[in-house]
Amino acid sequence: MTRKKFLKRLLQLSAVGALPFLYSWQIEPFWVEFVQRKLPIKNLPEHLEGKILMQVSDLHVGNRFDWNFLIESFEKAQEFKPDFVVYTGDYVNHGTSEDHKNLEKVIQKGIFGTLGTFGIMGNHDYGKNWKDLGSSEQICHILENNGVTMLKNDQTESHGLNIIGFDDLWSPNFDPMKVMKDYNPEKANLVLCHNPDVCDKDVWNGYQGWILSGHTHGGQCRIPGVITPILPVNNRKYVSGEIDLEDGRMLYINRALGHSFQVRFMVRPEITVFTLTQA
Repeated sequence: MTRKKFLKRLLQLSAVGALPFLYSWQIEPFWVEFVQRKLPIKNLPEHLEGKILMQVSDLHVGNRFDWNFLIESFEKAQEFKPDFVVYTGDYVNHGTSEDHKNLEKVIQKGIFGTLGTFGIMGNHDYGKNWKDLGSSEQICHILENNGVTMLKNDQTESHGLNIIGFDDLWSPNFDPMKVMKDYNPEKANLVLCHNPDVCDKDVWNGYQGWILSGHTHGGQCRIPGVITPILPVNNRKYVSGEIDLEDGRMLYINRALGHSFQVRFMVRPEITVFTLTQA
């Protein structure tokens, strides 16, 4: 092989090798998937049968990617006309004042349910070392001023659906027994819990039903069935999607709409569109 042919072949191989990098950097992080599935809930009132509950998780508004993508995704989400919307934490990336300003711009264009919109906190909402209470309070203020009912170890009933919201596992405010000690199993209950590792804690008081989580981002980069190299949970089976906890609880982990870093491979960003049904 001549030197000219060798260099040509080397350039061709380099171009082919660069394709996965460009795809995971510029295409997949902005290729949102609307995952549609049923959500069977015990004691669901008949008038809520067939209603749409949308889960949005892990916006990570900050300087790691162009957050206008989030607003564009909300515009697409409007087509589903959700009755309920739940935001399951990590609205910002660092909890800085700049993040807070940008979050306000984003949530003003957010997706809201016709019957109610609810949110819980994530670890990033507590800023540096997950201990900045000032950041969390500012984020709650921004969200509540824009129509999101925030649940911090609390519950609220909306049109017959009882939504229970935990504060984040890694935060100073984590206290799920504050609400679970007296929850009513006769209601149509749904738990929002940012970090799925809470499923392994002794805080459930016999709860049976669905738990909606985020936090993992599905690993952001993975080869399904082979490896998920980065996963911020202790229980490595908590990656994404539906998981039967085999005790009457069902867990669903949303893959996140935003990103900690602008890279995704075989883990598209997700907005989950649930159809409520009677269990």
